[in-house]
Amino acid sequence: MANHIYPSLRYRDATAAVEFLEQAFGFDLVEVHKNEDGSIGHAEMRHGDAMIMFGTEDNEGIERWGEHAGNGWVYMTIEDPDSHYAQAKDAGADIVMELTDQDYGSRDYSARDLEGNLWSFGTYDPLDE
Repeated sequence: MANHIYPSLRYRDATAAVEFLEQAFGFDLVEVHKNEDGSIGHAEMRHGDAMIMFGTEDNEGIERWGEHAGNGWVYMTIEDPDSHYAQAKDAGADIVMELTDQDYGSRDYSARDLEGNLWSFGTYDPLDE
């Protein structure tokens, strides 16, 4: 069995997050499970071979782990940072670091999603070293 890591985030409005992640960052919805109140309890979205999981912030999670929506930070490798950056910007993502060529060879940018989670996208891949 291979090891995989799946960033897991919380959103106050996970339904809006699905739309934002599709439009701004190019994710595709894989699966969604709704709570009785209609909010998203668990969602999975894919971008190529990468996958994230997330759901709606609830009081149980806050009490148990101190988790709050908007506190995550994710880095993801992408092949074409220029077009990805343009898509994110066109969709209204809050760009916090413009597209930059780094001295270690990566080309990347950073943006906040609609609830403040920080997303960085670039060409640096530590597994390809």
